[in-house]
Amino acid sequence: MAEIKEQILQYLQAHSNQGFAAETLGSNLGMNSADEFTSLIQMLAQLEREGKVEVTDLGEFKAVAQPQQVTGIFHGNPKGFGFVAYDENQADVYVNADHTMHALNGDEVVVKILRPGNGKEQGPEGQVTEIITHSYTRVVGEFKHLTMGNFIGEIILKDKKLANYKFYVTDQGINPQDNDVVTGTIATYPNDDAPQVMTGPAMEVVGNKDEPGVDILSVVYAHDVPHEFPEEALAQADLIPETVQPEEKLGRPDLTDQPLITIDSIESKDLDDAVVAWRLDNGNYHLGVHIADVSHYVRPGTPLDEEAYRRGTSVYLTDRVIPMLPKKLSNGICSLNPNEERLAMSCEMEIDPQGNVVNHKIFPSVIRSHARMTYKAVNLILESHDEKTRAEYQDLVPMFETMADLHRILLKHRQHRGAIDFEAPEAKIIVDDFGHPIDIEVRERGLSERMIESFMLAANETVAKHYDQMHVPFLYRIHEHPDSERIRNFAEFLSVFGIQMKGDLNNVQPKMLQNVLKDVAGTPEEQMVQVMMLRSMQQAKYSDEERGHFGLGAQYYTHFTSPIRRYPDTTVHRLIKWYYDHGKGEEAKAKYRDRLSEIAEHTSVTERRGIDTERDVDSLKKAEYMEDHVGETFDAVVSSVMKFGLFVSLPNTVEGLIHISVMKDDFYEYVEKHMALVGRSHHHIFQIGQPVKVKLLRVDKDLREVDFELVNPREAPVTKLRVPKADDRRGGRRGPRNTHSSRNRDNGNRNNRQINRGQARHRPHDDGPQKRDRRRRH
Repeated sequence: MAEIKEQILQYLQAHSNQGFAAETLGSNLGMNSADEFTSLIQMLAQLEREGKVEVTDLGEFKAVAQPQQVTGIFHGNPKGFGFVAYDENQADVYVNADHTMHALNGDEVVVKILRPGNGKEQGPEGQVTEIITHSYTRVVGEFKHLTMGNFIGEIILKDKKLANYKFYVTDQGINPQDNDVVTGTIATYPNDDAPQVMTGPAMEVVGNKDEPGVDILSVVYAHDVPHEFPEEALAQADLIPETVQPEEKLGRPDLTDQPLITIDSIESKDLDDAVVAWRLDNGNYHLGVHIADVSHYVRPGTPLDEEAYRRGTSVYLTDRVIPMLPKKLSNGICSLNPNEERLAMSCEMEIDPQGNVVNHKIFPSVIRSHARMTYKAVNLILESHDEKTRAEYQDLVPMFETMADLHRILLKHRQHRGAIDFEAPEAKIIVDDFGHPIDIEVRERGLSERMIESFMLAANETVAKHYDQMHVPFLYRIHEHPDSERIRNFAEFLSVFGIQMKGDLNNVQPKMLQNVLKDVAGTPEEQMVQVMMLRSMQQAKYSDEERGHFGLGAQYYTHFTSPIRRYPDTTVHRLIKWYYDHGKGEEAKAKYRDRLSEIAEHTSVTERRGIDTERDVDSLKKAEYMEDHVGETFDAVVSSVMKFGLFVSLPNTVEGLIHISVMKDDFYEYVEKHMALVGRSHHHIFQIGQPVKVKLLRVDKDLREVDFELVNPREAPVTKLRVPKADDRRGGRRGPRNTHSSRNRDNGNRNNRQINRGQARHRPHDDGPQKRDRRRRH
């Protein structure tokens, strides 16, 4: 079917100045049988939905004219060429090195289309004609003095995306010392005269490169994450009482007698949710999810609100947190500390034994946490049945057991509708007093973590459904359906391994992907299938339109449960209280209608910024940890296969590269259809999910690169797949023949931008870290 669709599109694009009746088109394409004509109609309807074909006033089908120019984001390649992404459902525009206008990675650019794409085989090619916005306005790096014309020094750039560029420091700013990590403002960008040079003044010293913590701080500066609160915001926080005042409780139901408890990781200090559960006489369950009412203290238009909006989210780094709110709030009056009255936003649900929410209430309240529980303690109670811990919390044990039963019901309900659950290991990096990593632990998600996740998901869905059905402006968390072409490519990939994705590929449902994961669970292909499935899916984001959450299989979803660390949740609380007080009339709806799309877009960007910062710091510290283990051997698993080598993952989640130049036992070819490297002579094969033994060769902490080599390559499986004939070696590499540096991590394939972006561990349908242990992933 995909070939028929491509054939139709190519024909219409080749005759783009005219339209065709379906019968005429079928005749011209030789599709004359009844079955072929039915397929033609189905494919035309799909192409119309995708915006590639339109129906004229005469009822004829015509290719939608491709734009002469588009605006998008430039993604550069170290070799000079790049791609411009302008539409999730359209192929990126290829830009060769002579047509980039020296755009930097991430710049917003205008591209003139030089040659339209011809479907699946080849995307469009274009030329950058304007740089609208530079993604980089400043740089961060180590300062070195030099004398060269009017320049006083150079900032050594550690950002991989700027690895090919020089930054020379002018005398218009500060005059740092050698080895200072500094920020520099870009005054001149690369141009025809200096294609790999930027210049500007040094503006701020972050610290000496050898000082503890400066390495992480430099990453924070590089991502431009706000990390110092303005004096006005701190002054406002200082004026907020440390206890709930009597007048603040007026009009709020008092729930302080209910045995609410918090369950968090041991290190958590910002406790923003409390839960309670019990069985009802009718056989249903009562679940109460009570969230800190941050919006009561962070009012619109105040310094605290403006700074929280600017930050968008708390950022959890290896040995520190950059909070969205000052500690006076996040660890104080907004934290649901035990035995202290707190203002809350409550979502009370009645849930039947099938997991359906049959009744609910959403309202402001006054609560008191009766115990500050940890995941470890609750897991000891529910999983280990530890007698000492059960005795210590004997009054709460029956409720924990009820909660566990309710969690199983909710989990079964989500699974029944097709929610997709990826089990990827997550690391906790242990550092000493100087910030040096001394261990990497893999976090285990026990019953208590999953239980709290279930309760938060239930509350988020209930709130989203309530306000969507009220037909009022609201803020949602959405995860849209995957692009149909990506899904078909994924299904084609599965078929190579004898795995069939059952169902309509033109209307993929979460259950179809869930079933694939079930089919491969426990097999060598499991990790490989997960990686490729993730690459076929879109990324979750905020929106003022409810479009559902594909990964959760949920028709309604929002973020309600973490207002201490996420601005969207604070916004949701404001909206709840606004409609609670003002109803749902037109005047009430007008209050936030025009603002929500801006909030959604901004907070999606700040979330991405926070995730990227966390990931870069994790990579930095993992590389630093591995510096102490050069020369050692490790068990590993192949996590990705490229033309230029293998990426492997250790059990502690450290990832690194086996460059093809060190695979010297054979001449290896990349077999794209199977995503494998195959030896020409001995036919050993390497694929995603394959266990290997590796030796650590080299670590570059600054570039966050870890290089391995295979210890026993001849122990790899032998395949019957055969690579191209020996006289066609363009696709292969062998160590002694390859003169390219092992630092060249991109083989120039046009698809590598998407592949390398997908290499990150962020799961597209996930909703980012919620606490430092990232326990509530959606």
